[in-house]
Amino acid sequence: MTESTPAPDEVARYLRDHPEFFAAHPELLVSMTVPDPHGGRAISLHERQLEVLRDRNRGLEHKLAELVRIGQENDAITERLQKWTRQLLLAAEAERLPQAVVDGMHTVFSVPHVALRLWGVRERFRGLPCAAPVEVDVITLANSMKQPYCGPNADFQAATWLPEGGATTRSLALLALRKGVDPNAFGMLVLGSADPDRYQMNMGTAFLERINEIASAALSRLVE
Repeated sequence: MTESTPAPDEVARYLRDHPEFFAAHPELLVSMTVPDPHGGRAISLHERQLEVLRDRNRGLEHKLAELVRIGQENDAITERLQKWTRQLLLAAEAERLPQAVVDGMHTVFSVPHVALRLWGVRERFRGLPCAAPVEVDVITLANSMKQPYCGPNADFQAATWLPEGGATTRSLALLALRKGVDPNAFGMLVLGSADPDRYQMNMGTAFLERINEIASAALSRLVE
C-alpha cells in the first residue's frame, strides 16, 4: 500500500500548530537545506530564517523612514498653516483680509496662481477687487460643493479669474467659502498651477479643508 505524500499546506499547517517540533528534532535545523533566494547555492534552514528576518527588518526600516518623512512633511505644513493664520489675525482692518489671504497662498504655500471672489459683501467693501461681479454658474457650483475640488482645469468659469485668464493653469483647487454650516457659499478661493500634477483628483483634501475653514472664518467679516 502506497502512502500519500502530504500537501505543502498540510506540512505548513502541522509545523505552525506544533512549534515544538524543531525543539524535539534540533538536528533538522542544521541538516535541512533550502535554496538561497539570492543565489543558486543551498543554505541551512537556520540561515534561511536569518535571511527572512533580515528581509523583514529591511521592510520595517523602509516603512519607518517613510513614516518619518511623512511626519516631517506634516510638521512643515502645520508650521506654514500657523504662520498664515497668524498673518490673518494680525490684519486689523477687515478690508485687508482678502489680500492677506491671497498673499499668504503665494508666499507661505508657494501657490503660483491665486484668485478670490466674494459675493453678498457688505456695502463698505463692495469696491474691493474681490467683490467684482460673479457669474451665477459659479455661485451655483460653490453652493453644491461639499469639499474642495482638485483636478485639471476643465474650463471652469472661476479659472478665468486667474492670471492670463487661466490660460497657463493646468491644474487647480476650488474652495467654496461658507459661514460655518451654512449650505450657501459666500465666495470661492481658486488655487492654480501650470503643473498638471500639482492638484490631482485622487489627492487628499484634509489640508485644503483646513485652509478653507480658516479663510472662510476670516473673510466672513466682509459679508452680510
